[in-house]
Amino acid sequence: MSWQAYVDTNLVGSGKVTKAAIVGQQGGVWATSGGYTLSTEEQNAVINAYKDLSKVQASGLRLAGQKFFCLNADPRSIYLKKGVRVLFIFSFLVVMTDAWDAVQGDGATIVKTKQAILVAEYTAPLQSGESAPVVEKLADYLISVNY
Repeated sequence: MSWQAYVDTNLVGSGKVTKAAIVGQQGGVWATSGGYTLSTEEQNAVINAYKDLSKVQASGLRLAGQKFFCLNADPRSIYLKKGVRVLFIFSFLVVMTDAWDAVQGDGATIVKTKQAILVAEYTAPLQSGESAPVVEKLADYLISVNY
């Protein structure tokens, strides 16, 4: 099966993933769903996230130009939630802060295999509990065939 078929059939075709990409651990995008573009900077951030999980836990990641906050990260999987910029006004003090996007509930699951990293986004009403097992299952398969 081609890398594109994994994205189209196993990930997006499952109905539990909205957008996806497969990134090589040495760099470069192997396959992506239509219209989903990870910049070189974003690809490198995904790859480097596994070198220092504390950084992604503290700062999150940008995927296709959107900010995501880290819910959980371990040496195999990173779970993210889309964030929004919220403006709070207290008297004459204006505070900008990052907050969870409670309305949309969009997120992403990133899973590292032996040679690749799967990046999969889901949008509400889908939830992480529906999307993540699809990504993890494909990762298990790729690991079993040394990818």
